[in-house]
Amino acid sequence: MFRPFALLLVVGAFPTLLLAQRYSSDTTYQQPFRPQYHFSPRINWSNDPNGLVYYDGEYHLFFQHNPVDSHWGHMTWGHAISRDLVHWRELPPAIPEENGVMIFSGSCVVDKNNTSGFGRDGRVPMVAIYTGHEPNRQTQHIAYSLDKGRTWTKYQNNPIIDLNKKDFRDPKVFWYEPSQRWVMAVVLPTEKKLLFYNSSNLKQWTKTGEFTAADSPASVWECPDLIEVPVEGTMERKWLLMLSMGNNGAAGGSGMQYYVGRFNGLTFTNESAPGPTRFVDWGKDYYAAVTYNNLPVRGNRGAISIGWMANLHYAGEVPTSPFRGMMTLPRELRLVKTLTKSYELVQRPIQELKQLLGPAFRWNGTDVSQLNQSLVNAGVSGDSYVLTAELEPIRTESGVRVRQGKTAQGDTEATVVGYDPLKQQVHVDRTRSGLVAFKKEFAGRFTAPLKPQNGRITLQIWVDRSSVEVFGNDGLITLTNQIFPSPDSLGIEFYGNALRSVTVQAVEGIWK
Repeated sequence: MFRPFALLLVVGAFPTLLLAQRYSSDTTYQQPFRPQYHFSPRINWSNDPNGLVYYDGEYHLFFQHNPVDSHWGHMTWGHAISRDLVHWRELPPAIPEENGVMIFSGSCVVDKNNTSGFGRDGRVPMVAIYTGHEPNRQTQHIAYSLDKGRTWTKYQNNPIIDLNKKDFRDPKVFWYEPSQRWVMAVVLPTEKKLLFYNSSNLKQWTKTGEFTAADSPASVWECPDLIEVPVEGTMERKWLLMLSMGNNGAAGGSGMQYYVGRFNGLTFTNESAPGPTRFVDWGKDYYAAVTYNNLPVRGNRGAISIGWMANLHYAGEVPTSPFRGMMTLPRELRLVKTLTKSYELVQRPIQELKQLLGPAFRWNGTDVSQLNQSLVNAGVSGDSYVLTAELEPIRTESGVRVRQGKTAQGDTEATVVGYDPLKQQVHVDRTRSGLVAFKKEFAGRFTAPLKPQNGRITLQIWVDRSSVEVFGNDGLITLTNQIFPSPDSLGIEFYGNALRSVTVQAVEGIWK
């Protein structure tokens, strides 16, 4: 019987996927588990992204940071800037803990019309809105900057909202054009209640509404984000509400869920159909994602979010040093309308990441053993790359083992990304991915539902030194997970009989 050969195309050389990858000579960013194209602070602890805002050519990433230790504490806003959302430069901490008040999560706006009165001599103020944390009280505060976020002055009449509550945090503030007002969405976490406020000047706030949801499996809500996003292929726009869940996430522990509906400037109305929880991400390590304010208008582009890649089960115990904590890739957010007229979230890595991609290894065919041999012949291996695979699911599981190799003890390790056509599920199995024993909740196999489209499944897998982010069917589902393999575990091996095409490209490091 005639058996067609697979088509192999290697475009250019492939040196950047080899062990001897050439990164910056600055060894600060060369630790075994240091992400090469995800943001992480140079040293010490980091968690939630805060105050994502664009202003005058710079994307700002503020984040929860302990400036003195690699464990949680002394919460301060760390600060990094980028011209392209890809290459980051860390600046000194922005807003410090002071007088017993930690600086918890919040947001940042550009007060173009100087509604706050903080502007001086034509300089536009950036205004940060954050939670001030004391042992038994959380209140909302503001600070402003007149030098593009380099230095900050705390408002002398803080706090701006005080409900005399122990748990009252994480304000997301944005400008609502129809009413010419600032809007704040802020949570009462243990009551699982979202409060809405309006203001004309960022200083005085009036409560306008509440939102809660009995169907949420979480017992704690944190880090709300409310933003209007486009519906794919239409001129329609809907409001997306994302909430971080302190527990009962898709993979256990912390996670995120979302609702779709209407917002009238005063309160949010949920229009999501009853049913299973809508998880933002199905992996173990996705939390506190928020979107950018003040983005430049570029056609019908969606919102852009960044999340914290961690789980509250073990965030303080991951085996990284001298830093602890990293961010996810920036994602563009849209909605798609289903056949049942409901809306689903779609997330895709931002287009700006393409500048990091190296020459492509491409393969088409059905013989997975030939594919694996072609990978070996072409020298395709490494710790920082993006892999795209198209599958035609039949009866048995197919997928890929990434970061495959042997440990110092001679054990085989790999992170497995696969598709089960009978269950119609994508999974990421990190049970034998490397270091897993530091916390019992870390090892595991995490799944997401995914049905074939036109008989095919596509998986885009972003592998970094200590993470795997999977985007299924062009972003209909995502699974985000940390991994801690041996530095020598660089292999890529496919399995199963459903593979039809594969592309692998090195991802260049961002630390210049």
